[in-house]
Amino acid sequence: MLTDGAPDREEACLGVAEAVAERIERRRVAPRAPWRWLAPWGPLDPRDAPERGSRLILPAQGAAWPDLVIGSGRIAAPYLARIKKASGGGVVTVFIGDRVGRFSPDLVVAPAGGRAPAHAVRTRTWPSRVNALRLAAARGAPPLLPPELPGPRVGVLIDAPLVAEDAARLVAGLRRLREQGAALSVRPPAGAPEALLLALAGVAHYLWAQDRPDPYMSVLGQSEALVVTAQSTRMLSDAVVTGAPVLTFLPQGAPRAVRRVLEALAAQGLTRPFTGELDAYAYAPPDSTREVAHAIHALVTTRAALRKERVRRAPARTRETNGPSSR
Repeated sequence: MLTDGAPDREEACLGVAEAVAERIERRRVAPRAPWRWLAPWGPLDPRDAPERGSRLILPAQGAAWPDLVIGSGRIAAPYLARIKKASGGGVVTVFIGDRVGRFSPDLVVAPAGGRAPAHAVRTRTWPSRVNALRLAAARGAPPLLPPELPGPRVGVLIDAPLVAEDAARLVAGLRRLREQGAALSVRPPAGAPEALLLALAGVAHYLWAQDRPDPYMSVLGQSEALVVTAQSTRMLSDAVVTGAPVLTFLPQGAPRAVRRVLEALAAQGLTRPFTGELDAYAYAPPDSTREVAHAIHALVTTRAALRKERVRRAPARTRETNGPSSR
């Protein structure tokens, strides 16, 4: 898998890779300026070209080309294109996202909110590493909240630090939820500022102490409803896999790409805005990772069948001799 290391893109690629591959190798690209600015339309950073011995493009020394490379992010597109060219088209290339430029991967995955080509596989969310098996394991793990605590379990996932005004709005909404009887499990972002942690401690029944293991999966699996900050495509996509109501809190300055995803999820009835009230509703949870995995398996099977047919139709080679064969 090939990305720029951004968590949203890396997690999406990893979710698909885990669904289709037995062995996964991660590679991260970091082109210099101006090649970084020109991606996905511009050429590869010459430093990373295979003729210069770059291991970003070529397989590991002594190894064959991989069967599949999954990439995401505009600056990864030129690298994915060069892998396809250098391998003679032997590597199946899959690109997740809509900023692919002139490159034509074997498969383009267009998650919710994207603007990919018409032939792309369109999914309701970004692919996710969250699945039924991991959720079941989280539900079987030690509970974050004591069983005797009354009230519906509401998980709160905050992806990144919030400005003071947003933090105050969120905490005020969570306080209203608590006053209505909800039991709150709050997972703040890693490295959250002390002021945010202190404010959350006043409303949370469980608050992640950041010197302890990350309770991310437990919050997802053990909650009857979720409050999620709209700060990343990954967290939004992970949340709706649970099938629980997902109430979204939109902070100031949310990235445009995240806003597009949020609008697409809301239009599908997967999320609703957080107003400080519990909003019970039902939906069929999407499984975009499985959809992409099925598309990859179909593509690989079709390519193998076409290759076999070409070999069958190829004229048989004749063996030249110096004269008629003798018995």
